[in-house]
Amino acid sequence: MNEGINNPKLIYEEKKALNLFLWLFYITYIAYELLFYYIYPSFSNGGIIGNSDGVGPLAYVFIFGLIPVTMHFYKKGNPYIVKYLFVFTFIILDTVNSLMMYLGTDKTFAAGHIVEVLIVLFTPIFVNKRYFWTVSIVMIVKYVFVGIVLWEPLVLAPMGIYIILSLLAYAILNRFSSYINSITLAHNELRQKEKLAVIGQMATAIGHEIKNPLSSLRGFTQLQQERHPNTSEYAPIMIQEIDRINSIVNDLMYLGKPKVITFEKASIEEIITYTLSITKQKSESQGVMVDTIMEGPLPPLDCDANQLKQMFINLIKNAKESMPNGGKIRINVKVIEGKRMLISIQDEGCGIADEDILSLGEPFYTTKQDGTGLGLLVSNQIISDHHGKMTIDSSLDKGTTVNVIIPITQNNTRAK
Repeated sequence: MNEGINNPKLIYEEKKALNLFLWLFYITYIAYELLFYYIYPSFSNGGIIGNSDGVGPLAYVFIFGLIPVTMHFYKKGNPYIVKYLFVFTFIILDTVNSLMMYLGTDKTFAAGHIVEVLIVLFTPIFVNKRYFWTVSIVMIVKYVFVGIVLWEPLVLAPMGIYIILSLLAYAILNRFSSYINSITLAHNELRQKEKLAVIGQMATAIGHEIKNPLSSLRGFTQLQQERHPNTSEYAPIMIQEIDRINSIVNDLMYLGKPKVITFEKASIEEIITYTLSITKQKSESQGVMVDTIMEGPLPPLDCDANQLKQMFINLIKNAKESMPNGGKIRINVKVIEGKRMLISIQDEGCGIADEDILSLGEPFYTTKQDGTGLGLLVSNQIISDHHGKMTIDSSLDKGTTVNVIIPITQNNTRAK
C-alpha cells in the first residue's frame, strides 16, 4: 500500500488493516500487562505488585493517549502515519522502561514485551516494504542500544529471535506483494482487452461505411486535379487529408477484424525499402532525411510482409511528425545472436516525457495534437502477433529511439 497517495480505495484498505492492528495491539498489550504485572505477581508473591517499576502507569497514559491522535489522523484522511506513531511510541517507552528498571542494578535482564512480536509479525498486512524495514531495523537497534548501555549480553537472545521473525515476515510480505502485483497486472490486461473490444465493435460498425465513400471522394478529387491542374490548388491538400482519414480507418479496421497471419519468408531489406519509397516524397517535403544501415548479411525473416510494412510506416510516420522543422531518421538493422532481428528507428525530434512513455500503446492515448493513438497500438499488435517486442527510449528535445525485436524463425506457421 503506497503511503501519501490520496486515493479513497487505498485509504479504506489502510484503515481496515490498521483497525485490525490496533485491536490486536491493545488486546495483546492489556492482556500482557495484566498477566505480567498483576496476576502473576499476586500468585508468586502473595499480593498484587503492579507496574511500579520503570515508567509505571505513565506508560498507559501515552499508549491510550494515542487513541484520540489516531482519530484525528483518520478524520484528516491520513491514516498511514498511525502505524509509525504506535511503533515508535511503544519502542521509546519500552526502551526507557528497560533502562529505568535495570540501569545501575544487579537485576537479571528480563525485559521485552509480547507486543513486539505482534508488531514484527503484523508488518506484512500493510504491504509496505518501507514500514517493514523501519520496524525491523528499529526493533534490532533498540536491543543493540539497551545492550550497550546496560552492558548486557542477554540482549543477543531477543535480537536473534526478532531477526528470525523479520525474515519470516519478509517472506510473507514478498508473497503478498507478488499476489497484489499479479492481480494488478491481470486487471490492467482486462482493461486493455475491454478497450480493444470497444474499438473492434466500433470499427466493425463504421469501418466499411466510411471506406466506400472515402474511395469515391479521393477518386473524384484526383480526377478534378487532373482536369484542372492549374486551378485546383487545394486538391493536393484534400487528397493528403483523405489519405490521412483512410490511414485512420485502416488502423481501426485492423483492430476490428479477425486477423489470420500467414508467416512466409521475406527480405527485411525489401520491406524497409518499400516502406521508405512510400514515405519518401513526404519526408523530403518536410526536410527529413533517412539513413539506413544494414549490418552484415541479413537472413530472410518469417513474417507477414504486409503487416510489417504497415508497422514500419506507422513508426516512420511518428518519427517524421516529431521533427516539424526537419531532421534525420536513422534506421539500423542487425541480427542478434543469430536468432532475432533488431530494427532500430531513431529520430531527432521533440522526444517523449517519461510519464507519457508508460501510457504509449493504449487505445486513443497520444501526445500529438492531431493524433488518434491508434498507430502505435496497431504497431504493438503487429509486433505481438510476430512474437516480438518493442521498446521506446526517449529524451525530451533530443529524440526518440524505437527498438523492434522479432524472431527470425517463427515457431508457428499461422497465428490468429
